[in-house]
Amino acid sequence: MQQFVEQVKNFISFDSIPVMGITDYLEILIIAFLVYEIMIWLRDTRAWSLMRGIVVIIVFVLLAYLLQMTTILWIVRNGISVLLMALLICFQPELRRALDNLGRKNFIMSFLTFNNSNVNERFSDKTINEIIKACYEMGRARTGALIVMKQNDPLSEYVRTGIEVDAIVTSQLLINIFEHNTPLHDGAVVVESDRVVAATCYLPLSDNMELSKELGTRHRAGVGISEATDSLTIIVSEETGRVSIAYGGNLIRNVDQDKLREELVRLQNKTVIDDRKSIIRGRNRT
Repeated sequence: MQQFVEQVKNFISFDSIPVMGITDYLEILIIAFLVYEIMIWLRDTRAWSLMRGIVVIIVFVLLAYLLQMTTILWIVRNGISVLLMALLICFQPELRRALDNLGRKNFIMSFLTFNNSNVNERFSDKTINEIIKACYEMGRARTGALIVMKQNDPLSEYVRTGIEVDAIVTSQLLINIFEHNTPLHDGAVVVESDRVVAATCYLPLSDNMELSKELGTRHRAGVGISEATDSLTIIVSEETGRVSIAYGGNLIRNVDQDKLREELVRLQNKTVIDDRKSIIRGRNRT
């Protein structure tokens, strides 16, 4: 333990700080960029939970090093290569996708582009009207529907499970997607901005035991995605035709058009500017 403390003191000593040149600063920038890209990749996949587990293991290894637990250290030294190989095999599809995205990036534009997402509305009033019209028309026809409205959290993990659509949101499009016996009716639709990104997407089911037993898979999937992300999910019941909203793990059942519009406007994050002042109609949920 005393030896370890001495090593730390020598490491942080000002006398041991090397003189840095231009290449050293460039090297730091490159490493920082790579670490940033890895963190973005981890955030967009389920590897984020695995990363937290790895951090816990590293803490235990450091503790074993401080206490000189030789058996644990021997296991770590001989098992690290096998563990790295297992991680590469388990996350081979995600790594391939991450490298593909890295190769497609425009690095110059990414450094010159500023983020103005705080002032941009997420979708237009027309999109709100089309979604409300479609939901209640499908409710009257007893057509089940599951619509996920993206807010801030990425939904790419769930979009990849469906079929790409990339079309402007209209009530006719939504009704046709969820029509019985059509290829796209089974699963969820993901809406981002004013476009239907994908259909037939698979969502995680909620394990909340407080949900009513009479609720089916569609409602549990709507609550499940609201637990995993900050998205708002609209559920149209096939049995009753009623419209429900799931947000933050909570389910609001049997909402009317005014309530649905109120929730969508709040999610919209729209800024209305008049001659006297700016009025925020929708704002970020916390």
